[in-house]
Amino acid sequence: MTTTQIAPVARQRLLPPETGRAGFADALRSEFTKIRSTRSTWWTLLALIVVCVGIGALASAGAASHAGQITRATFDATQQSLAGLYVGQLVIAVLGALTITSEYTTGMIRTSLTVQPRRGTVFAAKAVVFAVVSLVTGLIASFASFFLGQALMSGHHLSVTLSQPNVLRAVIGGGLFLAACGMLAYGLGAIMRHTAGAITAAIGLLFVVTILVNFLPHTWQIHVDKWMPAIAGSQVWTTKAGQGPDLFSAWPGFAVLAGYAAVAIIAGLVMFRTRDA
Repeated sequence: MTTTQIAPVARQRLLPPETGRAGFADALRSEFTKIRSTRSTWWTLLALIVVCVGIGALASAGAASHAGQITRATFDATQQSLAGLYVGQLVIAVLGALTITSEYTTGMIRTSLTVQPRRGTVFAAKAVVFAVVSLVTGLIASFASFFLGQALMSGHHLSVTLSQPNVLRAVIGGGLFLAACGMLAYGLGAIMRHTAGAITAAIGLLFVVTILVNFLPHTWQIHVDKWMPAIAGSQVWTTKAGQGPDLFSAWPGFAVLAGYAAVAIIAGLVMFRTRDA
């Protein structure tokens, strides 16, 4: 056998065996690489942390400066330090929408579906990767906001610790709240497939509708308020009972927000599987 005949045989033996079509683990690695290698992702996550911590610090400093006017029995120091989550929900909603709509904008969705034609696998992998990233970032923002806020209020005897009742649950709940808001936007992105439209819909549902409810007659408002996703979900990062007598408590309220996200994701999955790319 000549040298030219031996070389192809040697190369063939060095090649790894075929493993079949890409599976869910491969899809997860692919989606993690995409989200990790996109510069806008890192800037958005950094903006989320800065916004949550910065606004929480301002709210905590404001409370400390008016400590003499605060009724400590009803004051929720944890919620005060997590005030930045009100704006943070909008930042994570932008990233949630971009996670799926950006591929439609660039046309990369066709490449993704060519490599992995099982649409349910692609959709689930994107959702899992984004859920993990948003939850980890949300927890970092929530804990950082809490510790800085309590440090600012400690000199005025307004601060609390993680060991006190409901405090740890509320701080972890802040991270869960942000992740759920992001997943809601992800589902809306899959439904609309248009970045601006999905972001507008998410902000409208999380923020604008919450404001508009205030214009309803009071007898209606007390029944509608608790079903608004942002209002219901925010109960998970409060520690004081009686924040609103007609509102859900912590976990039922979070379940309402999670329910909105689940409906959006399921509808998005159905449309992702049935519509052309």
